[in-house]
Amino acid sequence: MECDKCGADAVHHAAYSGAHLCGEHLRRSVEKRVKRRVREDGLLDPDATPEEPDRWVIGLSGGKDSVALTRILDDVFGEDPRVEMLALTIHEGIEGYRDESLDACVELAEDLSLRHEVVSYEEEFDVRMDDVVEDDPENMAACAYCGVFRRDLLETYAAEFGADKLLTGHNLDDEAQTAMMNFLEGDVRQVAKHFDASLGPFDEREGTDAFVPRAKPLRDVPEKEVALYCHVRDLPTHMAECPHSSEAYRGEIQSTIHELEENHPGARHSIMAGYEELSALAAAAYREGGDAAADAPDLGECERCGSTTSRDVCRKCRLLDSIEAA
Repeated sequence: MECDKCGADAVHHAAYSGAHLCGEHLRRSVEKRVKRRVREDGLLDPDATPEEPDRWVIGLSGGKDSVALTRILDDVFGEDPRVEMLALTIHEGIEGYRDESLDACVELAEDLSLRHEVVSYEEEFDVRMDDVVEDDPENMAACAYCGVFRRDLLETYAAEFGADKLLTGHNLDDEAQTAMMNFLEGDVRQVAKHFDASLGPFDEREGTDAFVPRAKPLRDVPEKEVALYCHVRDLPTHMAECPHSSEAYRGEIQSTIHELEENHPGARHSIMAGYEELSALAAAAYREGGDAAADAPDLGECERCGSTTSRDVCRKCRLLDSIEAA
């Protein structure tokens, strides 16, 4: 199998496009799509200057997605004085797993001379995920606890660092799964919120001071291609799955989409194209008012920690109370 671009040995066949690509042209293809997403979303503030740069916090876990994203963004903006980047790694307290991925984060940050900060559940919340999983006071999946704690720390530290944007390494497969879950759950409000939270171009979103705006520049690239990209560039990457990963529902959706893609190449791209258009329409409808807007919960500060929440006590603090009482 030869590369369609140069005739060298191909390392990948993208069934959705029919392209056969060698390592070098796979690399170029991935980087081209990320750069296009950066442009289309307006990631770089047009008013940014060397004196007042756009500040980006990148969630760097050491996995393939965040490593690829960090490497590409550094290639493009590392020498741009209008951009200030910081990599943030969160240590959940998972024996062996996160320690190894942290090594990859440290190596990459040192290679790029990128500012790198590490925060942990143990230091911030006095909990370790290994212990939380063992006690499981709420009788729910580990990811349900971890997701709440992780989001809280990403938001807290992005705000503390004065970030203008919070960037995460969600790939095409991740986003297609989330889109399908929101469809099947009939969660129109979440579809609308998704547009303003991370999908819409920055000049089309409804801004809020409650959260640091998010962006997902890798979301047009399939997971397999991200993995191959890291391999081709020999990037320090921790490829192991989290030992506590057990999102059963997402796993079913993942299998369904994988089967759709196998039988109908391009299904993931089609799901996201339709979802992004619908999310824009839903966001516009909610902004216009009516019953839907009236149902939106009022946001305030958690009386315990000050985090933004629609209740007196935020979900994170309620989970920590439950863990402490176990």
